[in-house]
Amino acid sequence: MGCGTVRQDGTVGGVGGGGVAESPETVEVEIEEEFHEDEDFSEIVAADEHWVRRRFVRCSFTGSDLRGLRTEGCTFDECDFARADLGDSQHRGTALRTCTFQAATLLGARFHGCSLLGSSLLGARLRPITFVDCDLTLVALGRADLRRTDLSGLRMREANLVEADLREADLAGADLSGARLRDARLEGADLRGTRIDADGLVQARLTGARVDAETAVRFAVAHGLVIS
Repeated sequence: MGCGTVRQDGTVGGVGGGGVAESPETVEVEIEEEFHEDEDFSEIVAADEHWVRRRFVRCSFTGSDLRGLRTEGCTFDECDFARADLGDSQHRGTALRTCTFQAATLLGARFHGCSLLGSSLLGARLRPITFVDCDLTLVALGRADLRRTDLSGLRMREANLVEADLREADLAGADLSGARLRDARLEGADLRGTRIDADGLVQARLTGARVDAETAVRFAVAHGLVIS
């Protein structure tokens, strides 16, 4: 699905490619998004497909082959991707809200300008993975392996990062306000400009982490030091 054009003779032209040249009188119209609700797409094969402006609500993609899938402006609400293969998939401006990725494969996946609000990636295979300008608020990433992953500038408010492995990860400028960081491994991570609560500074393992002066002061105060 996507945009097409309606010519004066009533025919519809696609986007790009060959075909009859459009006249100045051509009017561009937007085709309605494709909508699916409570549908079962378990074990479908949609590898390397390109989905644009599709909406899925409470749909199941368990065990599906979605490797190399490209999505643009799609919405997935409360969908189940358990055991699905999303390796090398690319997503731009797509929302995957309150979705489950239990034991899913996301190796090499790329997310640009996406929202994963409230989704669970517990048990998913993630590394390497790319996030650019994404919202990971309330995302469950407990025990996730995100070593050396670039998470800079991401919104990760109230995310579950309990026992996550973030060693040498780039979290510069990320927002970890309210994130659960008990026993999270942040050794060698870049935390310059990162928003992180006092509890996180106490509960996470921070040996060798790089911080700015403001975070260093908050770390000292969180550990009971008096700065004078």
